[in-house]
Amino acid sequence: MSHPPVAILEGASDILLLCDHASDVVPEGVDLGIDPALLAKHIAVDIGAAPLTAALAARLGAPALSGTVSRLVIDLHREPDHPALVPTASDGHAVPGNVGIDRFDRIARFHAPYHAALARQITARRPRLLVAIHSFTPRLEAGGEARAMHAGILYNRDDRAARVLLTELRTAGIATGDNAPYSGRLVNTTLNRHGEGRGIACVSIEIRNDLIADAAGVERWADLLAPMIEKARNSLAFGVAPTQ
Repeated sequence: MSHPPVAILEGASDILLLCDHASDVVPEGVDLGIDPALLAKHIAVDIGAAPLTAALAARLGAPALSGTVSRLVIDLHREPDHPALVPTASDGHAVPGNVGIDRFDRIARFHAPYHAALARQITARRPRLLVAIHSFTPRLEAGGEARAMHAGILYNRDDRAARVLLTELRTAGIATGDNAPYSGRLVNTTLNRHGEGRGIACVSIEIRNDLIADAAGVERWADLLAPMIEKARNSLAFGVAPTQ
């Protein structure tokens, strides 16, 4: 049975929002072999990222493109040869239904159509700025330090928008990681391919998921981020070159 590769919110702005991990959906024909309660955890979906993306789209008048399958089905924000593309375990939870599956079938059904749809939309819309929205867990269940930061700005080589957003968030008193809680130089698949790979300015915004787990949190962060994203977009008109 076919599955739509991407969910689209329309908008006229030349800012384009992306949300790879928006969905907790397990499509028909996929059996992960897990307790369904795990689909509500960060291992399956970026908690709060989809409503935050929608709220930002409304405030900015911006189009938004979102993934439509759980990251436990296939991680749309990984390269096709990445070992965790189809996870057999995530943050201490086994995913037995993914053991021994045909990963090329998953790529053909979900990953390739998603990225092809993004490419078509970006070609048609010609955005000035791509902004990817993600969320991160305050602490991994498998162990490790608590993540005290409230937000993170991730980027690879092109830091034009990232520098603006880092300055704005820190000036607002928000504890913000610079390429943290993980580095965009290591994990930046979607923006590398559709942003930097096409010469389009791009940045990823990570928000700690307990801060956007309810409607009030989503509204607060959308109000905070929307003018900052616009400022980052407007800064691009001056042709500031990316850091090499």
